[in-house]
Amino acid sequence: MKCLRLHIFVSFLVACSTTHGASMPYEAWRLGFSAPHYMEVWIETTDVVDIKGQVYRRAMSGNAAIQNSPGNLRKPKGWPEKPGWGKGKYVTGADLPKKIYVRWQSLVEPQTYQMGIDIPESAREIMRKEENAYCAADGKWITGYREALVVGLAPGGVAKLWALGPCLTPVEITRVHAEIDPRGPYEGESGGKHRPLSAVSKAYVEKFGVPYGSW
Repeated sequence: MKCLRLHIFVSFLVACSTTHGASMPYEAWRLGFSAPHYMEVWIETTDVVDIKGQVYRRAMSGNAAIQNSPGNLRKPKGWPEKPGWGKGKYVTGADLPKKIYVRWQSLVEPQTYQMGIDIPESAREIMRKEENAYCAADGKWITGYREALVVGLAPGGVAKLWALGPCLTPVEITRVHAEIDPRGPYEGESGGKHRPLSAVSKAYVEKFGVPYGSW
């Protein structure tokens, strides 16, 4: 009888762990960042809080990947239907995310933004769900997960979040409008000086401007 009660108790703990997402079906999830073409971004810092309450500081920093919109080769207007994985890395040791904090410089404006992205449980369910997918590149069917989150950062402080997986259709999670960081770049430690915009992006913006409202 004691063994039976112990078995039931252990089964209950396992069920609760699965229900509340205390673990994930892969070793680590990936966090990436991208920006519309020419709309260069410098990420000062990204901090992640996972569902266990653990904080992972500077999970990502540096340049965001530049990404084209579908049908608009080398034009920045709008978000792509199928975003890439962006520039990033795996958040090793972390459980699935609860919140992601980002502070970045939008170099075409220039302006410094900060935001916190709340990750809903529905997004974590998407990341846990196993799916079959056909990979056209090698003509094979695979079983995989949407183990990556990519954040698109655009001028005006607009951000969009997707969940992605190898050969799986991207799923849009949320759209966030960040606030301006009144301290300016580098928390006010650079005397208001942002990182320089590349000559190519500067020339584009001077000629065509920034397509605010398209993101």
